[in-house]
Order: sequence, then structure tokens, then C-alpha cells
Amino acid sequence: MDSAVELVRTEVLSDDWYVLRKVTFRIRKSDGTWVTQAREAYDRGNGATILLYDLQRETVILIRQFRLPTYVNGNPSGMLIETCAGLLDSEAPEACIVREAREETGFEVRGARKVFEAYMSPGSVTEVLHFFVAEYSGTLRVAAGGGVEEEDITVLEIPFADALAKIASGEIRDGKTIMLLQYAALNVFNASTARSNP
Repeated sequence: MDSAVELVRTEVLSDDWYVLRKVTFRIRKSDGTWVTQAREAYDRGNGATILLYDLQRETVILIRQFRLPTYVNGNPSGMLIETCAGLLDSEAPEACIVREAREETGFEVRGARKVFEAYMSPGSVTEVLHFFVAEYSGTLRVAAGGGVEEEDITVLEIPFADALAKIASGEIRDGKTIMLLQYAALNVFNASTARSNP
């Protein structure tokens, strides 16, 4: 089948922290006609995120940090509660998330399980995010966490029910975190309850 998209021109608008490109392309519409359009695409690389959970204690590990884009778009403090995450750079997703979890939360991750991947903002950002879950326990705490370099991350251990309630209250507004908490509600904590109550 012939391609329905033809790239015409790509211009780099900014190459500072990440790369912002303006892409001009031709696309064939559903009625068969071709139109020329231009869109901007922000390339920050791909990433990975993980939800650490303790089934016995019914808790999860989240982090809190300042996020400038939220501050300039209505978040008064700029602070966001999130799952641990990071950019892949040249690493495989599994290696990235093990490193990020140790740096940000202080926990050693064993047996991380990839559950899905998603384009997080496909209208303007190229990033694909790889989503993981893994069990944790106090014995796997090997460092204080808090991130590296300019990061100033607070590690939070939260009852799972409270984390879900924070979605409803608006205290948790980060997309990847909401997705992993909802996944855990359906497939981790709910599944564990079903196994223990046949």
C-alpha cells in the first residue's frame, strides 16, 4: 500500500534542552485528496516510568518534585506527585527504570515488569513512555533517594487507597501516575484480593 504521508521539509526551531522541529508534510485524506500541512514536534527522547508497590502493606512509592510547565499553567506551587520516571537516553527501558528508581526513590528494583507503553502527548511531543510495575520492600531500600544533580525529590510512601483518593481530589494530576495507579487497581491490588478470597 502506498504511503499516505509524504515529508516535505523539516526545520529545527530550537536545539537547546531538547529539539523542537517544524515539519511540513503532505497527507492523503480519507476522501483521497492530498493536503499540505505543517506541525511542530518536540523531541525529548523516549522514557520509562515505574510504580513500586507492596501488596502486604498495601502501599506504593511515589515522589514529589517541582515541574515548571505545571507552574506556568495553573499549578500554584509547581509541585507534582508522580511515579518515578526518566529518559532512556541510550539505555534499554528496563535498565533505565532500575537506575532511575535507585536515584529517585532509593529502592533497588528487582523483577520489573513492563505492562504497556504509550504516546503521552501525541499532538506535539514525540515521546513514547514505557510503563513498569515492581514489588518493593524495606529490605530493598539501599539509598535515601532524592535524585541527582539539580533534582530535589521527596520520596513518598502512601497507602494505595490514599493514592487513588488523591486522583479524585486533584492532588495527583500527573498522567503517567494516574495510568499506573489505575492499572494497579485493576491488575495488581484487585488481582491480589481475588487470589486471597476465592
